[in-house]
Amino acid sequence: MKRTGAFSLILNKVRRRKTGVLGARPMAACLKGSDSPNRRGFRDLMARVKGRERSAKRAILPPLGPAFKPIWCVTVMLIIAAACSVCLGQGPVASEGWVVLPVDEYRALRLAAFPAEATPAPPPVDATLTRVDYDLKVDGDLASGQAHLTVDVIKDGWVQVAIPSGLIVRSATLDGKQVSLVTHPDDQRPGSYLLLSHTGRSVLDLDVVAPVSSVAGTDILHLPVGSSAVSRAAVTLGRLGVDVHITGGLLLETSETASESHWVAGGSGADTLVFAWKRRLDDQRSIQPLRFRAEFAQLVGLGEETTQINADIQVNVLQGVASTVKVQLPDQLTVNQVAGATVADWEVAGRELTVVFIDPVSQMARFTVSGEIKLPRDGHVDVPLIRIPAAERETGGLAVEVLGAGEMKNQQVTGMNEAEAAELGQMIASRQSPSLIAFRLQAGDGGSARSLSVDVARYTPQAVLAANVEEARYTALMTQDGKVLVQSRFAVRNNQRSFLKINLPPNATLWSVLVAGRPLRPGHAPDGSLLLPLEKTRSGDEAPAFVVEVTYIDRAESWTDKGHGKLSLLTLDLPISKSSVLLHYSPQFKLTPATGTFRLAPYQAAESSVLQPNYKPQEIREEIAQSVTDHRDQKQADETQALVYRLKEKASGSGPARNLPIRVAFPHFGPSIYLVSELTSENQTPVLEFDFLRDKKRGDR
Repeated sequence: MKRTGAFSLILNKVRRRKTGVLGARPMAACLKGSDSPNRRGFRDLMARVKGRERSAKRAILPPLGPAFKPIWCVTVMLIIAAACSVCLGQGPVASEGWVVLPVDEYRALRLAAFPAEATPAPPPVDATLTRVDYDLKVDGDLASGQAHLTVDVIKDGWVQVAIPSGLIVRSATLDGKQVSLVTHPDDQRPGSYLLLSHTGRSVLDLDVVAPVSSVAGTDILHLPVGSSAVSRAAVTLGRLGVDVHITGGLLLETSETASESHWVAGGSGADTLVFAWKRRLDDQRSIQPLRFRAEFAQLVGLGEETTQINADIQVNVLQGVASTVKVQLPDQLTVNQVAGATVADWEVAGRELTVVFIDPVSQMARFTVSGEIKLPRDGHVDVPLIRIPAAERETGGLAVEVLGAGEMKNQQVTGMNEAEAAELGQMIASRQSPSLIAFRLQAGDGGSARSLSVDVARYTPQAVLAANVEEARYTALMTQDGKVLVQSRFAVRNNQRSFLKINLPPNATLWSVLVAGRPLRPGHAPDGSLLLPLEKTRSGDEAPAFVVEVTYIDRAESWTDKGHGKLSLLTLDLPISKSSVLLHYSPQFKLTPATGTFRLAPYQAAESSVLQPNYKPQEIREEIAQSVTDHRDQKQADETQALVYRLKEKASGSGPARNLPIRVAFPHFGPSIYLVSELTSENQTPVLEFDFLRDKKRGDR
């Protein structure tokens, strides 16, 4: 092991020597020349190797006999041979010399070693027209002066700069030197342009002339700006008393001297800058005395806590101009808002509201005033009114309503007449309060006497159903071949509903309809349902009921010896308190009701008096007429009735008469079952289901 370690130490020395001292020279170069440095280095190396070997033998091996001397000599020779082979194995590396490479590879290596700078992108435009300034004076139908064009050249070399078209150029100067403008030889590119060869900013001064056109007494001057984003024009007119209007820009400055008018305007982008002027007309309205009329639409809501007042006021100016309008307010009225498209400001001082307009009004202005005031909850109430004392005439209307449960009585009116709410403007016509009363103002000035006082009576609100079906009684006759005849009678109480909407079963055909004993033809809704006009009565529990009767024929599946059947009834948009069905069927079958909304019960007569057999429909019509008469003025009712008669006569004479359906007595035949149900909601279809079985004892008849 130790001998092997000594040999490894020697070989490592040889390798280090090969890379450090001998460098990259071959063995032949090491042995050539006794005075070469490489040869001396090799001798030194071999001497050190022998010295290490001797010391190793003295320290490790015992004295060797003659038999071991040949072996040792062979070992030393092997070491020398290994060192020579290592030196010979290193290839020749020249520190200087020539290398042959292809031209493409050389260029690629050089570009990788010395990368070239990126070529900058060319500018998007060659040159720009940055600014155009005009300084012109109008003389007759021509405007002459100077046009200063600021040009920025970006591209190296010759570039073209277009001159705005539409100008007559008399001379051109670039930085104080005369230049020539070039015109395109073809007609596809009209106008002229300037050739420039140096980069940077330059100012081109043009001596130009622009035509002035005249249309209907208005002089018009068009100033082209080309592709410039900034333009400015100063125009001088040797005349006074003119009004100017700018198109394609904004008027920045206007002034007048003893004999000239001077305007300065700025352009807006690439649009042509247009000056239009005409002789100023003297307006005498501003010095005339103000005369105007006022039109009101005032709505007063008497609430339990506060009273809301809203007024829509329209001012019509007859003479002069109105910069402000003063409105007289009731005592203790708090103004919350004054709104209008022409209102600039408003101010309240005592009982006077001053409305300031944005511009003086010469024709018409409209604004709304909203506020609130504290009035008694009930009892005698003086209705507050908004007035305009300076108006020559006040017209319009006033509407008063009770907010909440209450009504108004004992109306005392001065300077107003009763009117329909629908005739007094949208604000009043849109109200749906049953306690609303409306008045039209009598023609008069702002100081004429007007007043309104009412007695307000309030009561505890109660939930009142607008319409309800107290009781529904169905009588049906079913045959074994699937034919069904159904008579439906409803006891209806109605306060506000105008129509009753019904839906027949899918295969049913309407036979007849009666409302309060009168036959009629139903209307048709967009969804295919039928609309029946209802009788209206006054609100309250004492509103009388009336009968709505509908008879129809339906088709069902034919009966076999045994099976399951059902009977679909009418669908109403009103709730039904109680329902009963009397079903007649063939005596050859037995019927057993199935579990559902209807249950089997002993036969009972109708609970509602209007559904009883001895009830006369004339009684309900008289009761309804009495209810209406109690709440309307008799004279107005007579006039309305006369108008209805005239319309009926006119309608009967203008078109052919139509036959109304007649009421047919229902045939009660065969055995029957009686079923009842409670609380059917609106838009719910009552369905009666049953099981049938042929009675074998009766046989086929």
